[in-house]
Amino acid sequence: MKCAVVIGSAGQDGHYLSRQLRDAGYGVVGVDLAGISAWGSTASLPASLDLLNREQLSDFLGALGAPDLLFYLAAFHHSAEEAHETDVAELFKKSLAINVEAWVNTLDAIARVAPRCRSFYAASSHVFGSPELPTQNEETPLQPTSAYAISKAAGMEATRYFRARGQHASVGILYNHESERRASKFVSQRIAQGAVQAARSAKAGHDYRLELGALGAVVDWGYAPDYTRAMLAVVQHDTPNDYIVASGQPHTVADLCAAAFDAVELDWKQFVVERPGRMTKQLTPLIGDASRLRALGWAPSVSFAEMVTRMVRAAEQAT
Repeated sequence: MKCAVVIGSAGQDGHYLSRQLRDAGYGVVGVDLAGISAWGSTASLPASLDLLNREQLSDFLGALGAPDLLFYLAAFHHSAEEAHETDVAELFKKSLAINVEAWVNTLDAIARVAPRCRSFYAASSHVFGSPELPTQNEETPLQPTSAYAISKAAGMEATRYFRARGQHASVGILYNHESERRASKFVSQRIAQGAVQAARSAKAGHDYRLELGALGAVVDWGYAPDYTRAMLAVVQHDTPNDYIVASGQPHTVADLCAAAFDAVELDWKQFVVERPGRMTKQLTPLIGDASRLRALGWAPSVSFAEMVTRMVRAAEQAT
């Protein structure tokens, strides 16, 4: 049985990717903060793994007998509406440790004990900062403006370095992608849960208000399981490269509100209050041109409206 490693398996993307890999017949070894999990692998594995320890990583990959695929989804970041880290030095330290140092250790371990392993690094559209043009492709200059984006850009460059040395190492520049498993700290999930709360409050005769910022902010949103399908398509392609993973469709936060409240048959404007200070509006929209990825046969399968509806239905069942 072929073996795939998913580092960051407990997150939204790790969950869907691990399931898709199992469905494709791979034995999957998942690595996350809680430890190591294995499906279909009989290798003797440690209970946990320190990604900052090069020797542990080499021993881990060696114990697997050289895995066929490795996906690096681990990341240290903040959502758009979380408070900014006051200790800038500490923020950079944590971002660089997980998004760069641990990834470089992983690439080095692959070179040493699993040179035929194909790897994938999950980067972010934030590496483009505030680009001059509203649509970005793989040739758009990197202009990161946050600790997270700077570290992700460095992770991309590290991937390119090891690729130039002969590794099958690819980068996915991921635009915003949501699902039923999105954490509640993200604005998409807050809106989905808010629509459910508004419906229940209206039925009970209670007032409800959902406070959001920058309703006019434009975002390229896609469905997470579609994006993890893209990851698999990238590593299965014979030639490694960088790929934009995006829907290419712009939507505002207000559009997301409208779709979520439509799902519960309410007018979002009666329940949503804009508080611009809560979220900084992106001056130039980040909209991805995924033509290179689409040439591999990939395309989104779930529309924006259907994605939001699925999130609302999941929120209804969860509360």
